[in-house]
Amino acid sequence: MKDDSVYLRHILVNIFARVRSERDCEQGRAIAWTTVKRYRPIALLALLATAWVFSYSLNAQELKASPPNLDLILDSLERTQGQNPSLSRPYEVTRQYKVFRGDDPNPSSEVTAQISFTPPDIKTFKITEEQGNPTGKKIVRAILEQEIASAKEGHKGEISRSNYDFVFLREENFGAVPEYVLRIIPKRKEKGLLLGEIWVDAKTYHIRQVVGVPLKSPSFWIKDVSITVQFAAVNGKWIPVSVDAIATVRFLGIYTLTGRDLAPPSAASSAPSS
Repeated sequence: MKDDSVYLRHILVNIFARVRSERDCEQGRAIAWTTVKRYRPIALLALLATAWVFSYSLNAQELKASPPNLDLILDSLERTQGQNPSLSRPYEVTRQYKVFRGDDPNPSSEVTAQISFTPPDIKTFKITEEQGNPTGKKIVRAILEQEIASAKEGHKGEISRSNYDFVFLREENFGAVPEYVLRIIPKRKEKGLLLGEIWVDAKTYHIRQVVGVPLKSPSFWIKDVSITVQFAAVNGKWIPVSVDAIATVRFLGIYTLTGRDLAPPSAASSAPSS
């Protein structure tokens, strides 16, 4: 088709050059019109193909550039959160924390804590084991107190439009699962609210990961801290299963913390914070 179009242009150029040189303009016009009629189907096909390719390219770019509807994502997110059994059934988990100082690959502290949640907003913890540098216990307590503050706020601490403004950032895969990545911006400067990003499962609308910075420090000892929480389904409940943090401890420098659940949640018992 491209060769025919080039050939057609070549013929027309020669024709009009010939017309200008001919004394009889009418004869030149007749020759030109006869040639145009002869090759018109080829020219039309070339123009149609070009227009189709251009239109397809524009539509593809528009689809790629247009983000999903943020309000629809948030509607589904809030509905999914409201149906989570973990909000209505008490549970208890055991979590082990390891605390690393600076770039040291070996933990300076290891702490095990028992964490209980009683709906709608009571979360408590008890440190059952600790070894190593006592600074590790201070950091673990600060992270757990952040969790307790978020739970105590109830609906005022949940990730919803009543507490946060949202900005759609991008789509990506969290492992093999397609995700929407949203920025969360607290509407109030309160303990328990985070400034950061969330990863929302594009099929189930569960929050799979939260990465953020508390607007208020959870402890005097913690100058600033960045927290990453990952969630998963455990025994029918969608709950946190790991916590990672990087904290600047006053007078002592930077520490890194990792926390992993050791066992599935069980029926909660009374476990006051310690």
